[in-house]
Order: sequence, then structure tokens, then C-alpha cells
Amino acid sequence: MTSGPTIRIKQVENYVFTVDFGGSLPDLVTDEAEPIGGGHGPFPEQLIAAGVANCLCASLVFALGKFRQDGQGVEAEATCRVERNGEGRLRIFGIDVQIKLGAGMAELPRIDRVLAQFERFCTVSESVKLGIPVAVAVRDGNGTLLT
Repeated sequence: MTSGPTIRIKQVENYVFTVDFGGSLPDLVTDEAEPIGGGHGPFPEQLIAAGVANCLCASLVFALGKFRQDGQGVEAEATCRVERNGEGRLRIFGIDVQIKLGAGMAELPRIDRVLAQFERFCTVSESVKLGIPVAVAVRDGNGTLLT
């Protein structure tokens, strides 16, 4: 079994924490959103959405490279759908990720092969999907929906 990354979290005050990623990386300050926290940093739902979207983008870049396709840049927007469960507790009921390529579909002759497999390269979204639905849409540089 391979060991994954380790982080360390330390409370600063109230809901403000520092996240130590180790090595030479700077600490990340997190907080809860207002009115619970002060909004001094990203809150956990934002972090999970960022992790899913970042991994999907990296996996798409990897798959584009594998098929020698130039996506001309990749950007994404991710939204957590947060709702109350049967006990009235807030839970993430899904994560919607919109990915946009800089290139148009006509400039990507093997995009069908890229799209058929890029999500499977994503460690984070494929793991999160085991407990939280993750919906992914990819658009080309012209806004055409590819998946």
C-alpha cells in the first residue's frame, strides 16, 4: 500500500485554522464562512470542490497530452450542492464541475478519446464519487458542450 500526503491542521482562534502541507509550501489559512466564521480563508466545502476540480483539470491536461492535443488552456468552475439531510444537518449532496478548454472542438481531432478516459485518471473525483455525486461537463473554447 502506498502512503498518501499528510497535512497538519492547527487552530489559530475560533474557526480559523492553519493547514501545514509540509516541505517548503506556505501554510493555508482556513475559516468558516460568515456568520459562523469570519471568512478569513476558504472553508471546507470550497476546499473539497477545489480538490475535485483541480484534479479533474490536471487529469484532462494529462489525457490531452497523451493524445497530443493542445487544449490551449483549461479552466474550471466547481459548485458544491449543500443541503440538509433527514436529520437537518448540512451535507454535500453533489459537486458540479464545469470545465472549459481554450481550443475549439475542430482543433482537437482526438477529443473523443480524451473525454472517454480523462475522468478515470482523477484520483480525487473518482474517490469522492464513492460517496458524493460528481457531475462533470466539458466545453470547448467556443462554448460547445463536449460531454
